[in-house]
Amino acid sequence: MSASIKHPFKILLAVAGAGTVLAVTGLAIAMATGSVDYSIPEPHEHLSGGKTTVFNQSRNAFSLPSANMPVSRRLDFSVGNSFFRNLWVMAPASTDARDGLGPLFNTNGCQNCHIKDGRGHAPAGPDDNAVSMLIRLSIPAVTAAHKAQLKTDGSIPDPVYGGQLQDFSLTGVAPEGKIQVTYSYQTVTFANGDTAELRKPSFTIEDKGYGEFHPDIMFSPRVAPPMIGLGLLEAIPEHTLQAYADPDDRNNDGISGRLNQVWDAEKQTTTSGRFGWKAGQPNLRQQNAAAFNGDLGITSSLFQKDHCTSSQQDCLSSINGGDPELSEEILNFVTFYSRNLAVPARRNVDVPEVLRGKQLFNDVQCAACHIPQTTTAQLTDQPEQSGQTIWPYTDLLLHDMGEELADNRPEFLATGQEWRTPPLWGIGLTKTVNGHTEFLHDGRARNLTEAILWHGGEAEQSREHFVAMPRHDRRALLAFLESL
Repeated sequence: MSASIKHPFKILLAVAGAGTVLAVTGLAIAMATGSVDYSIPEPHEHLSGGKTTVFNQSRNAFSLPSANMPVSRRLDFSVGNSFFRNLWVMAPASTDARDGLGPLFNTNGCQNCHIKDGRGHAPAGPDDNAVSMLIRLSIPAVTAAHKAQLKTDGSIPDPVYGGQLQDFSLTGVAPEGKIQVTYSYQTVTFANGDTAELRKPSFTIEDKGYGEFHPDIMFSPRVAPPMIGLGLLEAIPEHTLQAYADPDDRNNDGISGRLNQVWDAEKQTTTSGRFGWKAGQPNLRQQNAAAFNGDLGITSSLFQKDHCTSSQQDCLSSINGGDPELSEEILNFVTFYSRNLAVPARRNVDVPEVLRGKQLFNDVQCAACHIPQTTTAQLTDQPEQSGQTIWPYTDLLLHDMGEELADNRPEFLATGQEWRTPPLWGIGLTKTVNGHTEFLHDGRARNLTEAILWHGGEAEQSREHFVAMPRHDRRALLAFLESL
């Protein structure tokens, strides 16, 4: 059973034992009966993160602990923050809890990319530092060994440079290269004659330290995403995400989201992915360990080798900071920190223009992928995230976003045109926290209008509705997004 194609949610039947349970997401029942009143806010919708929500609109709005965290657990949050914020150094060092950096790396501190726990940005030009952006590398899987490797790695790394370009290095080790970006521009004309300029990036790697890439190399630029609400996303039940999925588009609404299937390094099994631009990581612990390994060159129990290939002998012979370099205790502290970065409350939920924008957001099917509301699981070991009604505006599924946004690089089940739906909560505070309004995986969109205009594939129809809107409706939709 499903809603009509204009319906932003799917009403799904799930069989539980001998009975049939009607599982309803968000406002599905109200919308199916036509009873939604867009003239007033919904109960508690300003509490984006449920009881974890913080009321802060300052530059520190993304750096606060869950509001419902007891004092007894805040010390662990602060300790995790210190390891996330402070700089790591090469080994050996007197600060052995923070050594092991490199030998190849992208940054020496997590906060350098996730600036103020928020959103990174693309290089503005040839001389701009690309520290909050990285480049994933891979080649096509052509051999039987390659295809077997996809199960655990999700992609096949370049034989010389590995799976991620690392543009910094320790003394005595050559960095892999420098990211350069140039932009081309195009104009979009709205139905009423207004125009918007879009910029499309083209990335190249200069000063390559180890020769040429594989002739079939695939690049995927990735800007660091915001850190808020990650623990709540992790706490969304698996069955909820499975209920959102409609890979065969059975309800004929043109939207066919699906869960990525990725490797859980700790459990040594395949499971659903929900973190990263293509949902390539299954949980926060592994996401953090992978970032330490790839971005800082720090090993852990989950990723026990540095990103050194056989062509990088100086890298292979470098002194490490232990085996592994990152202790279980520190990884747990950082995971606790990233799990409990709170989502700020929504603003202006009762402003008529914002309410009108909310209606338009639903009418043009944006909410079919950016699902507004869900409820987290009951978790005895994570009281802050347990049983929370949250408003993340995501389904965490992979969607085909069209050729214009494609990186043409697969990752596990994700194709070169698929991306995970990013959560929208907190998006209206990007300028305040990070000093810019650059969006999408490679930061090409300089504002929310441009971000919408880049949508294609399954979102093409929604984009066309936006282009056809009168100016006051476009402003209302943008005002709604700014309120999130």
